[in-house]
Amino acid sequence: MEIRYTPPKVWTHDAESGGKWANVNRPVSGATYEKALPVGEHALQLYSMGTPNGQKITIMLEELLALGKNAEYDAHMIKIGEGEQFSSGFVDINPNSKIPALVDYSSQNAEPIFESASILVYLAEKFAAFLPEKGIKRTQVFNWLFWLHGSAPYLGGGFGHFYSYAPEKFEYSINRFTMETKRQLDVLDKQLAKNEFIAGDELSIADIATWPWYGNLILGNLYDAKEFLQVEDYTHIQRWAKAMLARPAVQRGRIINRDWGDEWEQLENRHCAEDIDKVLALKPE
Repeated sequence: MEIRYTPPKVWTHDAESGGKWANVNRPVSGATYEKALPVGEHALQLYSMGTPNGQKITIMLEELLALGKNAEYDAHMIKIGEGEQFSSGFVDINPNSKIPALVDYSSQNAEPIFESASILVYLAEKFAAFLPEKGIKRTQVFNWLFWLHGSAPYLGGGFGHFYSYAPEKFEYSINRFTMETKRQLDVLDKQLAKNEFIAGDELSIADIATWPWYGNLILGNLYDAKEFLQVEDYTHIQRWAKAMLARPAVQRGRIINRDWGDEWEQLENRHCAEDIDKVLALKPE
């Protein structure tokens, strides 16, 4: 006998039904405990975790360093599975309690910046890199940056959640978000058929924002869904994703604020370039 769910007149939070991440999801905002954030020696202080949204910023910072920009930074891991995003220190810099968040102590008031797209734009403008100064090329980068910011929730909160993390598999939900994910993959594949990079012939923050989501997905590093999504069909994304991964800055940025994967992919906190070098040296030849 099929059991159908009928929504109640008034919704209440059932923490027991949320699966793996039930303990960190709640319907209210604000801090749950008092704890100050650590502060390193550099002007840029990043508080994050090596999820796709976190990788955007560490890859950006490593690309800036590769250009010779004065973008040294400390990256402190926020363990979202343990609820560290609800500390008073983190909530002070991001009231939405989501990673990543950045504080720039070189600015007069050390204002915090949150939301990954906002951080990317801030860094691009601060260091005059990966974002055209004006005109239609700048607009094209914003087109694709905002496209990613709108489409990634379908991939992460939608497909990824119901395909990988939900305590039960629901055909309707998986089908709904699989269809949307494949549509987004088709949009991106057609764009990359015409361009070396997403917004044209130069690397931009659109690529840096998109690769941790769709690049990782295509390369099999996200949700273990390569066969299910038939990712080999998206040949232009394959070309772009592999070219991005070949960049030293991407290889460096993707391992920061992680405590899972192979040993050469795990660096909980980053304070200097040598921290990354030591971890990458463990990678088998």
